[in-house]
Amino acid sequence: MTKPRARDLGIPFQGTPGPCNAITDVGGVTVGHNTLISGEGRLVVGKGPVRTGVTAIRPRGNALAPVFGAWSSLNGCGDMTGTIWLEESGVLLGPVMLTNTLSVGVVREAVILWMIEQYKIPFALPIVTETYDGYLSDIRGSHVTQEHAISALLNATGGPVAEGNVGGGTGMICHGFKGGIGTASRRLETGQGGYTVGVLVQANNGRRRNLLVGGIPVGEHFTDLMPLDGKIEDQPMGSSIIVIIATDCSLLPHQLRRLAQRASLGIGRVGGMGENYSGDIFLAFSTASFGEAKEDGIRAVEMYPNEKMDALFEATAWATEEAIINTMVAAETMVGINGNTVYALPHERIQEVLMKYNRLASA
Repeated sequence: MTKPRARDLGIPFQGTPGPCNAITDVGGVTVGHNTLISGEGRLVVGKGPVRTGVTAIRPRGNALAPVFGAWSSLNGCGDMTGTIWLEESGVLLGPVMLTNTLSVGVVREAVILWMIEQYKIPFALPIVTETYDGYLSDIRGSHVTQEHAISALLNATGGPVAEGNVGGGTGMICHGFKGGIGTASRRLETGQGGYTVGVLVQANNGRRRNLLVGGIPVGEHFTDLMPLDGKIEDQPMGSSIIVIIATDCSLLPHQLRRLAQRASLGIGRVGGMGENYSGDIFLAFSTASFGEAKEDGIRAVEMYPNEKMDALFEATAWATEEAIINTMVAAETMVGINGNTVYALPHERIQEVLMKYNRLASA
């Protein structure tokens, strides 16, 4: 059965989404997951319980072709490998991988070895990023393997994207509810070029009391359904979010950095504050033509005018907001290590709160 998404519940959003309302609405972009769920009960490091995984985003699908890219952060208590070369060159080559904090190394190694073998290149500097799932999963148990990372790569497809307790987001928490993977997109009007902006988030951030849905402070209405041990508000390690932004608009690296910065506004629209121990890290890339090289190596590329970027900024903020809410709508209650329980966002109660404030759209 297909899971409902935020719009299905009547949660209001601004802007017009693409056909899948997903990052894959940007042509050529594919997404794959590998989800690891096993065991229950008391934590035994190395055995479980396990609630983790890997998510892969491939900017040009199976092809190894460069795209312009850039990164930014709201608060930097987190890791994203490959950013030094990305910032230096302005070019992203290969997939973007999302996993848990302690599995960055094994995923990075897997992607390097796979790219060298698959594409016969001498080296690779892949983008691998993370959030912390140690509240629900045996994060020290090294359960993510190279095979899991490669599987996520090989599973990547276009079309609808699985959300919630999947891939790198399997064990994540968002505003005290179950979090994980979420996605959304926006299409610009024809007069603005008709371009698409797609966003995918791995949401493990935010405090319950600050949660906003449809601009309404719904967190104030949910003092129950807190994680079982009741301490999540005091746990700084459960407070990060990764935002990956794709567009088919012809943007150069410095413009993509500006676009990436706007993810912060989408996070703020849901009540995220970029806390001290939060890793709020963003990456944006453009799938527009990289230009054919002439005999002397010079490439001719196009650049969207800066004075028209406001529509792209809005699209990024709106899609980020919706992707985060989609995460919580899709995610299901999960019991992890030592019986730690994180509850799903209750759909009917959210609708009741929005109705009270006259903010419930027609579902």
